Formats: sequence, C-alpha cells, structure tokens
Amino acid sequence: MAEFSIRQIAAALGAEALGAADIVVSGVAEPSQAGPSDLALAMRADYADGLKQGRARAAVIGAGMDWRALGLEAAIIAPRPRYAMAGVTAAMDAGPDIAPGIHSSAVIDPTALVGIGAAIGPFVVIGAGVRIGARARIASHVSIGTGAVVGDDALLHEGVRICHHVRLGHRFIAQPGAVLGGDGFSFVTPQKSQVELARESLGSATDRAEAQSWTRIHSLGGLVIGDDVEVGANSAIDRGTIAASTIGDGTKIDNLVHIGHNCRIGRDCLICGQTGFAGSVQMGDRVVLGGKCGVSDNITIGNDVVAAGSSKLFTNVPAGRMVMGHPAVKMDTHVEMYKALRRLPRLARVIAQMQKAVSKTGETS
Repeated sequence: MAEFSIRQIAAALGAEALGAADIVVSGVAEPSQAGPSDLALAMRADYADGLKQGRARAAVIGAGMDWRALGLEAAIIAPRPRYAMAGVTAAMDAGPDIAPGIHSSAVIDPTALVGIGAAIGPFVVIGAGVRIGARARIASHVSIGTGAVVGDDALLHEGVRICHHVRLGHRFIAQPGAVLGGDGFSFVTPQKSQVELARESLGSATDRAEAQSWTRIHSLGGLVIGDDVEVGANSAIDRGTIAASTIGDGTKIDNLVHIGHNCRIGRDCLICGQTGFAGSVQMGDRVVLGGKCGVSDNITIGNDVVAAGSSKLFTNVPAGRMVMGHPAVKMDTHVEMYKALRRLPRLARVIAQMQKAVSKTGETS
C-alpha cells in the first residue's frame, strides 16, 4: 500500500501543512474511524467530535479550525476542502487489481492492436480491428466489438460492453455493467400510429389508428465519446441512427443513466443517476441534471443549465437557466407554483364558505 507524508500530500494539493509534516499515512478514513496511519477527512467543524472518538494523528481540516485543539499532531488546510478531498482520494486509490499484460483466458482477434503497457484481464473478448490505447486497463468479462477504439489510459471495469465501432477517448472510465453503443430504440408503423395522432391533436382526435405492427429503424451510426469522460454502472448510451451520438470531453455520467440515439451531449456536463434522455437531444456544455431527470426527444438544452432532481424537461431550455419541476420551469416560478398549490386546500375552504354565505343570502331575500 502506498504511503505519503503529510508534507507530500499538502504539496500535491497546493495546500498548507501544519505541525509534524513528516508523519506518514497510508489511507484515508472518516474521523471517528481513523487510526494512527490514516489521514482523517474532517473538513467541517461538526467533525470535531469524530476526531475525539478516532485515533487520527493528522487530518484535512477546514479553514478556521484549530488543529491543536482537535488533538492532532499535523493538519492540512486547503482553501476548498472538498476539492482537496478529490486529490487525496485520487492519490490513495490503487484502482482495480488488473494484472499487467494479457491474461491467458482473454480472446483477442489477430487483427486487434493492443497498446504498450495495456493490462487485459481474464475472459475479455476483443473483436476484429479493435485498437486499444497505451496503458489501458480492461477488467474481467469485458467485451469490445469490431472496429472499436479505446483511448490511452482508459479503464473499463468488470462486465462493460463496448459495441462495434464505438470510439472512446483518452482516460475514459466505465463502471461495471455499462453498455456503450447499443442500437437506438427507434420503430415506425406503415401508417400513422396512435402516438402520432395524439401528438397532432393533443389527444383530442376521435379516430383510432389501424391495427399495425412496429418496424425497426436500424442504427447505422456510431458512438463517439471524448476524453476524460466517466460512465457509471449499468448505464446505457445508444449509437446514432445515421450520424454518431456524441458525448463531449469531461462529461461525467452517473449510474443507471440512459441516453437515447442521436443525442449530442456537450463538454463537462454532470448527469446524475436514473436520468433518461429520449432521442435526438442537443445539450450544451457544463449542464447539470439532477437525479431522475427526464429529457424529452428533439429538444435543445443550452449551456450552463442546471435542472433540479426529478425535473422533467419537455421543451427547449435557454442557456444559463435553472429549472425545476414537472414540467420544468424556472426555479423561482416553481417555488411560487408550489406555494400556491399548498394554499389550494385553504382556498377551497374559503370558497365553500363564500358559496354557503351566498346561498343563505338568497334564501332570506
């Protein structure tokens, strides 16, 4: 296990080291559970009691906290403690245990190219014409389809499925069970379907569609994912119908996210768990979608949009807007709508009393 001195960690974070900076730690822990060889993460004042319960000698603490009063021998103070936490955990993370080289049980097509320093685990299947970048790490039971490209320093966890002709950028990470480049969910009927009639009439049409079956529109496009992208466990991103679906550099996608065919997602977006995209969505850069958001098909979301969890986006969203609700509206508008909704029972009682008073007046006239 790697060991680091408090001085080394502070220097790597661009932070200040106080006290006995030569103390060596080999792990990180919550304050109450930290031992003498752990670096406790105590970045708020309410962690003080936890430090007293644990046995940490050193901790990352927030600005203004008195490390001596907390019983510490050393401390790291960073201007933005949570950002420091990212650096500390990265340094301490040994990553998955994938042995160097190619495991004897891996099946690799003779036409595939494997980069220098790549590590390929047991029962991996790599198809014809695949290109694996330098130092890529591929865990057990991963399959990579014909003609796919995996960038340098990529990490594919157990059971990831990379379909044919998918292109993954450098430093790409996929958590277990992710499926990248499956066919889009695209079907059509010979004549107008009930769905099309409903859209045209907004549900007022009386004519019913003819009995007919659904015919697949095949997905001939690809999927192109940029550099420094991460995809969570059991997420699925579909390939395009004709042109490729795309995910921009730096975008992070949580577990159980579905992104439909023909979507174009921008750079440095954050897409939280159980969010679902219908097809052909155009989304800008630095968009944040909270958990369980739903995005309707064929809409455009501008740069820097933030959508609160469980929001349902049915129409275009202008750049920079913060939205919330079902359907999603501006956050301040939603708050007013919610306040009004909570007042409805009281308003109903007032109206009932007014109706009763009017009725009595009519009886006495």
